[in-house]
Amino acid sequence: MIPVSESFLVLLGYQLGQFADCAEVRSLVVYVTHASREGAPSLIPVGHWPADGRTLTAVDGDSQLRVPAEERRWLPLRDGAELLGAIQVESSISPWPEPLRQRLQAVALGLAEALRLDREGQRLRHRLALQEEQLRLLVHQLRNPLTALRTFGHLLLRRLEKDSDNRSLVEGLLAEERQLQRYVDAISDLARPDALIAAAPDPQPLLLPPLLSGPGGQSLAEPLSPLIQRAAATATLQGRPWKGPGALPAWRGDSGSVAEIIANLLENAFRYSPQGAAVGLQVRDTPRGPVLTVWDGGAPIEEAEREAIFQRGVRGSRGLPLPGTGLGLALARDLAHSLGGDLQLVIPPQAVDPELPAPGNAFVLSLPASAAAGE
Repeated sequence: MIPVSESFLVLLGYQLGQFADCAEVRSLVVYVTHASREGAPSLIPVGHWPADGRTLTAVDGDSQLRVPAEERRWLPLRDGAELLGAIQVESSISPWPEPLRQRLQAVALGLAEALRLDREGQRLRHRLALQEEQLRLLVHQLRNPLTALRTFGHLLLRRLEKDSDNRSLVEGLLAEERQLQRYVDAISDLARPDALIAAAPDPQPLLLPPLLSGPGGQSLAEPLSPLIQRAAATATLQGRPWKGPGALPAWRGDSGSVAEIIANLLENAFRYSPQGAAVGLQVRDTPRGPVLTVWDGGAPIEEAEREAIFQRGVRGSRGLPLPGTGLGLALARDLAHSLGGDLQLVIPPQAVDPELPAPGNAFVLSLPASAAAGE
């Protein structure tokens, strides 16, 4: 197997072919270094000029071909101190005229850089293949505990037929299992070559895989109800007040994306607001469309950071000691814009609605009325 790519061989052919008009050069052979199983590096031929059908063999450490002669010289292909390969030049004159020397040296420098990039590309492709293989294995193994969780949840529901309070907790658990299964399916689908979105002429940031963003026309209540249950349970565990919405609007559209936005906002509210601070979700119907507000009663976000935190990789100063990637708010705003809506930070929450707390932060998601489906 030739240790270089087809692209490198094409480039090599162009580079060597330019010496067809140079009578002083009789032959050019390009070798690349290759470590044998014994560990001793050898030179493997990957291309030559002229294409005369001759058979070339590897050059090992004690080969006489390594010794320069009057008609044969070697130009190294280096990446710093590392020898990537060499060009064997056979010519009819020695020493080389300066124009010929410069020409051969330029070819050697160009091939050395191309070979460096080619090897780096091979290393990256190999590493990516290993990561994809490990990812497929992890996804496969992750399905087993998810299946067990679903089975145990359904068995528990049968035993709680008359216990409505605890049934809602188990139903919430099963809803979370279904959401986890959607994530697993989305990750699994990304391993397929045709699963990635084709690059547009004007590239846009990657949002959600299709399994997470659809389907269109879904009721808003279906994906939001488990999130509200989760938020109420989290507030109970953290010992903080929680105020959920009284009702959800009859809005239909890409409710999966709306749920991803609200999930990110609620996670941030619970993670970054101080212990004991209240958290809530308010939902209002307006003539322009539904408005969903996730608020917390913590200290206001610093004024200088209020717009910057919507950028990818940027996090507020108070959240730096905590784990996070700085992607949640950027993803949430991008999703809001893709829905035809918007996501803004409003401080204080009472500026959104007088019924909300005076201190704190409010993230306001506005959805378009055009996506609403009235009864």
